[in-house]
Amino acid sequence: MTRQPPSLLTASARVFDLSLGEMLWSRRTLFMSLVTGVPVLMALVVRAADAFGGHVRISNVAVNGPSIFGMMIWLFFVRFTVPVLAVFYGTALIADEVEDKTITYLFTRPIPRGAVLVGKFLAYLACTVGVVLPSVVIVWMLIVPMGGSLGANFVYLVTDLSILAIGLAAYGSVFACIGSALKRPVIIGLVLILGWEPAVLAVPGYLKRLTVGYYVQGLVPHAMPNDSMLSLLQGMVRETPSVTQSLTAIALILVVCLAIGARNVASREYVLEQ
Repeated sequence: MTRQPPSLLTASARVFDLSLGEMLWSRRTLFMSLVTGVPVLMALVVRAADAFGGHVRISNVAVNGPSIFGMMIWLFFVRFTVPVLAVFYGTALIADEVEDKTITYLFTRPIPRGAVLVGKFLAYLACTVGVVLPSVVIVWMLIVPMGGSLGANFVYLVTDLSILAIGLAAYGSVFACIGSALKRPVIIGLVLILGWEPAVLAVPGYLKRLTVGYYVQGLVPHAMPNDSMLSLLQGMVRETPSVTQSLTAIALILVVCLAIGARNVASREYVLEQ
């Protein structure tokens, strides 16, 4: 009796289990910990300044803890940390296996080749969420009590954590797809997030609809408390889609990119350099 190969879902779970430990102890995770440690250090400095009677001001207007936290979520996590980490992790899901010449070991297993990308993507998501979100919680606990209430702002924290997880998934799927098709995907990824997205999002037009950032930023204003200087941040976003449109577009991006990436892995012949 011929043994049936595992389904895509079962095979992806096996690859996930194999890959998660490797990612957690990789140099990229150390880099990610350093990146996410920066806002924690900033929060400690701001909290220390507040304890000694200092106040954070923007345009000579004092801002409270919830406002500072909202700005850090927008400027540091959404616009920088999430896309940068997605580039360095997502593009490496397949590229690292090719570079280390270990991709052949995965392909010799009796599993669908597309499951390699899906499983490693799930491991990437678990790893990045497990490092980024605790950093956000620490910043929240340090900053929000400065003129705000942890209990009253807890719903904003939950929403912000959800947005960051969604952003990591969306950006990660795009760069996983790019990494499955190109030999040197990191450069392309950095050009997209440091050049293409900022330029397109800053000008009117329909090109911004071709970026992940457009839909992620459509979720952010709805997660911010409506007080003090946060209205300035919302004013910077001249045109944003609704929450429903953003979630629908992100879900479509996620499914399409993973499907294309899995098909690329299944059909592409990887030539290992000697």
